[in-house]
Amino acid sequence: MPGTISGTVVDATGAIIAGAHVKLSRENQSLGQDVVSDAVGRFSFANVSPGPFQLTTSSEGFAPQTYSGVLQSGENCIVQPITLVVGAASTQVLVSLSPTQEAEAEIKDEEKQRVLGLLPNFYVTYNPTAAPLNPKQKFKLAWKATVDPVNFVVVAGTAGIEQAADAFGGYGQGARGYGRRYGATYGDSVTSTFIGSAILPSLFKQDPRYFYKGTGSIRSRVLYAIANSVICKGDNGHWQANYSAIIGGLASGGISNLYYPSADREGVELTVQNALIGIGSSAATNILQEFVIRKLTRHPPSYAAPKPNGQ
Repeated sequence: MPGTISGTVVDATGAIIAGAHVKLSRENQSLGQDVVSDAVGRFSFANVSPGPFQLTTSSEGFAPQTYSGVLQSGENCIVQPITLVVGAASTQVLVSLSPTQEAEAEIKDEEKQRVLGLLPNFYVTYNPTAAPLNPKQKFKLAWKATVDPVNFVVVAGTAGIEQAADAFGGYGQGARGYGRRYGATYGDSVTSTFIGSAILPSLFKQDPRYFYKGTGSIRSRVLYAIANSVICKGDNGHWQANYSAIIGGLASGGISNLYYPSADREGVELTVQNALIGIGSSAATNILQEFVIRKLTRHPPSYAAPKPNGQ
């Protein structure tokens, strides 16, 4: 014989909760019955077949509660008050970095990139969607490269080789001649780095870094590396002619005429020739970046490949 199930819904203080949803579930029945507690917190189910049952009670702002019981034949079952407690607040906070902060984090990764753990490899990013550098960050990276201890060692070795070969004979020999060669070599490094990788990239809004490709056929990667000797990614994310590197090479060569011996100063023709040689050298370095240098760089950062639109 059918019976009834009724009760009240209250909060932890004993105050009634009106409008609470109460669902009656029965064994072997896929569909349940739903009612809403009235103005005084009461609810009732009529014509309920005897047997086990479960009540699930919920209300906005409260954690759901369940009650299980067994209805006897013809019984008017009044369940004990169902007490709802305030649900734990669930707040989801999404933290995202600004483009400047993203770029700063990537610079920190790049400043750790050293070939064989020694030679700096700061001007390459392994993130295909790297955030653009602002002018301050471009100058910061240039400063980091020019004052790196390894750079001074390389300059010292270059000056020593030039002295041994009596290159730029106008400087003479001895400590004074070596000092002049060292200063000239370091001056070349500073002017080419700051003009081509900081000053002009800031003016033209271009990224001075090489964006490692790392995927595709060997041919596509070689062509990409060669192309990147004359093109670069702009701060707007679009590829464009690398005015910064091209003009920077010419400017650096012109400035060197101020401190090299008069007999060794480069004319306009030689300056242009050296700029073209610089482009070829850049292409060769980029190819090494694609196929060799990353393998020799300890703990290079890894970034997720960009997902196609719609995913």
